[in-house]
Amino acid sequence: MALLSMAVGVVLAVMILGTIPKVKGAPLKGAVAGAALLVLIGGVVLGSVRFVPASKVGVVIKNAMSAKLPAGQIIATSGEMGPQARILPPGWHFGYWPVIYDIDLFPVQEIPQGQVGLLIAQDGRPLPPGQIYAPEWGEAEFQSMLTAEHFLGEGGGFKGPQASVLTPGKYRINPRLFQIEILPVTNIPQATVGVVKSNVGALASQDGAATRVVEVGDRGIWRVPFEPQQLYLHSKAYEVTRISTELRTVRYTKGARSSADGGDEQREITVRSSDGFTFPVDVRIEYQITPADAPLVVANFTNDGGKLKDRLNSVVRSVFRNNAESVKALDYVRQRSQQESQSLTAIRSQMGEFGVTVTAVRIGDVGDAETLGDLLKTQTDREIALQQQLTFQEQQRAAEQRKALTRTQQEAEEEKRLATATYEVQIAEEQKQQRIIGASAEAESIRIRAEAQAQAFREIASQIGSGNAALLEMLKVIGADGIQITPRVMVTGGGGADAGQATPASAETVALIGTMLDSMIERERSGDNDGAAPRASAREPEAAGAPNTP
Repeated sequence: MALLSMAVGVVLAVMILGTIPKVKGAPLKGAVAGAALLVLIGGVVLGSVRFVPASKVGVVIKNAMSAKLPAGQIIATSGEMGPQARILPPGWHFGYWPVIYDIDLFPVQEIPQGQVGLLIAQDGRPLPPGQIYAPEWGEAEFQSMLTAEHFLGEGGGFKGPQASVLTPGKYRINPRLFQIEILPVTNIPQATVGVVKSNVGALASQDGAATRVVEVGDRGIWRVPFEPQQLYLHSKAYEVTRISTELRTVRYTKGARSSADGGDEQREITVRSSDGFTFPVDVRIEYQITPADAPLVVANFTNDGGKLKDRLNSVVRSVFRNNAESVKALDYVRQRSQQESQSLTAIRSQMGEFGVTVTAVRIGDVGDAETLGDLLKTQTDREIALQQQLTFQEQQRAAEQRKALTRTQQEAEEEKRLATATYEVQIAEEQKQQRIIGASAEAESIRIRAEAQAQAFREIASQIGSGNAALLEMLKVIGADGIQITPRVMVTGGGGADAGQATPASAETVALIGTMLDSMIERERSGDNDGAAPRASAREPEAAGAPNTP
C-alpha cells in the first residue's frame, strides 16, 4: 500500500507536469508545476503512513540510511539498521517510508488461564558465568522489563532464558526480543508439599552436609517447601518435586501384594534367634514425611519413591535381624511389645537422618506351625503345668488365709467376751457399791426413825404413862393391820384377877399381844405360800424399840 501510494503520486505528478507545454503563460505553468509537486509530496507522504490494528503489535525494521548494528546485537536501540526495540502501538503512524522501513505485524501475546509463559530473550547482556537463567525481575520493574527499550537499555536485561514468567493475561511485547513458551502452572495438591530445586541464584557454600538444602533464593534445594497451591513458577528454572505428607504404611507379610489404601507390601522378614530358630515375622511400618523434612528427602532420594523405599526396606530388615540375634525364640514371641519398642527406636533413628519420620512399628504373627510349632507346643504344655502349679499355690494360700481369718475371728470374739466380762465386773462392782450405799442410807434412816419414835414414845409415856402409851401404839397397829382381838380378850379377861398376878390393863395387853402374834404367824405362813413378805416384819424394829409394858 505504501509503495502504491507513492507510485500513484509520482505518476500523477508526471502527468501534471506533462501538461505544462500545453499551458500558455508563465503564471499558469508555474501553477501546474506547483500542483504536480504537491501531488508528488502527497503521494510520498501517504506512502509513509502505516496502520496497526488493535489486536496486533507493529515491529519496525529499518533497512537503510543508518549505521549497522554492532556485532552480536540483534535489536536496535539507537536507530541502527535492523529490528527496532520500539514497537508500534495500535493506530496510524507516519514517516515509515517503504524501502527504508518495513513494518511487521504480530498478534498480541495472550497467556490463557492455568498456563504460564516462559520468556527467552534474544538479545541483551551475556549471562553471568555459571548462570543458565537470568535473575528474576522484581515486582516493581516487571512491566518496565517487558519493554524492549528498557530491557536493552537502563534495565540491563540478560540474554537467554528468564526466571520471570508471564501470568495469565495479554501482553504487548516485542516478539523479536522475547520468545514465549506456554506451559501449565505448577499445581501442588492437598496432602503434599512442593520442594523447589532452584537453578537460579547464588551458589551456597559446599562445606559440610548442611548445604544439601539452601535458603530460599539461593541456588539449590530450598529449605522451605511450598504448601498446597498453584504456583506461577518457571518450571525449568525452579524444578518442583511433589512430596506426599500422608501417613503411609509398609507391610512385610507373606504373599505380598499391591495395597488399595495407598500402602506398600513387601515380602516377609525372616530372622534367626540366638538359639538357632529361623522364623518369619509379620511387620507393619508406619512412616510420614513432614513438610519441614521434605527438602531433606529430596536431597537424599530425589523424591519419595523407589530410592526411599529401598533404603527403608534395608533398614527395617537389618534392625529386625539384629534384634533377633540377641534373644531366644520363645523370648522373642513373649516380648513382642519390647521388640516393637526397640525396633521403633532403631528404625526411627536411622531413617530420621534422611528426613523420614517413623511413627509406629507393629509386629503381627511371629513364626508359624512349620518353624516354631514344636517349640510353641512345648511351651504351651509347660505353661499349662506352671499355671496348674500356680493354681495349687493359690489354693494353698487361700486356705492359709481362711485359717488365719478364722483364728483372727476367734481371737476377736474372745477379746469381745473378755471385754464384756470386764465391763460386767465393773458394773457389778458399781452396783455393789450402790447397794452398800443404799443399805447404809436405809439403816441410817431406820435408826433415825427409831430414835425419833422412841423419843416420841418417851414424851407420850411421860404424859400418859408408859402403859397407856404402849396401849396407844398397839391400837395404831391393830387399826393399821385390821387385827381381830375380841375373842382373845374375852377368853383372857376374867382369869387375870383370880390369879392375882396382873392388873386388868396388863391382861388386855397380853391378849392384844397374843392376837398380834397370831396375825403375824398367819401372815408368815401366807408369805411362805405366795412368796410375799410378812407385813408385821416392817414394824418389828418399832416393837423392839418400844419400852416393855410394866
